[in-house]
Amino acid sequence: MKALVTGAGGFVGNHLIRHLEESGDDVIKTDIVSGGPDLNDLDGFTELIYRAAPDVIFHLAGQADVGRSWDYVAETFKSNTEGTLNILMASRSLGGNTRVVTVTSADIYGIVDSKELPLDENTPLRPVSPYSASKAAADLLALQAYLGHDQEVIRVRAFNHLGPGQSEKFVCSALAARIAHNEINGITKLSIGNLTARRDFTDVRDVVRAYRLLALEGKAGEAYNVCSGLSTSIEEVAERLLSLSKSPMELVVDSSLLRPIDLPDLRGNPSKIREDTGWSPEIPLDQTLSDLLEYWRLQLSLAE
Repeated sequence: MKALVTGAGGFVGNHLIRHLEESGDDVIKTDIVSGGPDLNDLDGFTELIYRAAPDVIFHLAGQADVGRSWDYVAETFKSNTEGTLNILMASRSLGGNTRVVTVTSADIYGIVDSKELPLDENTPLRPVSPYSASKAAADLLALQAYLGHDQEVIRVRAFNHLGPGQSEKFVCSALAARIAHNEINGITKLSIGNLTARRDFTDVRDVVRAYRLLALEGKAGEAYNVCSGLSTSIEEVAERLLSLSKSPMELVVDSSLLRPIDLPDLRGNPSKIREDTGWSPEIPLDQTLSDLLEYWRLQLSLAE
């Protein structure tokens, strides 16, 4: 399989490229940092796709910071919504049957009643943040590309994923980084935001396996939750990380870390992806958290 990966230099992009190459695929990488076209450059992406002639495009690039989206609404929509539109248009303008795997987020489901859990792909979209609204719009653009243009599109709705290499902008990685920092500096208090929020966590290395399987075996036009089917509170994640710490620490709630709106619980139903591809997560959360903490210990030791 010949694959083009947008956002190749990002957290998930790095893991996906490694998995694709280990699977024997031919990979073309692009991101703006390494000189690739900007997401708003339709002509640039059209030329890139024409030259690369991929069998599949994994579209990972975009603005991924939920908190930032509240202050930079237009930028978020331009990147996530218009950027996805440009990838879809560039791909189909060249003809052929290139499959496009568009990756959005479980945040598009928004605030749901506990009776609706676990969420399946038929759950209504009720986004509450600018980020989730931009991703919901991208999801609908991909559906329109399939219905209106018969384009080979797979719509991925990724629930929370984590692992080595993740930015501190995301809660689990931020907690791991703070613990590693506290270990080095003898600090005994660990700042944290909303303790009660529950999320469906999956190791990024399992997530990228799902993406490749969906590219090969997913049904065109369909949406797929990529999730574990279990949710864990942020407090429990923090306690598990603290149990791995080399020194004792206590959790302290920091109001500056709270979001304007935080979804109480997001837990997905993975039945559809399991039925269509056979995928299921393999790496337990405790292993992921241990690997994440070791990653931050290494990063901070290198910075010394």
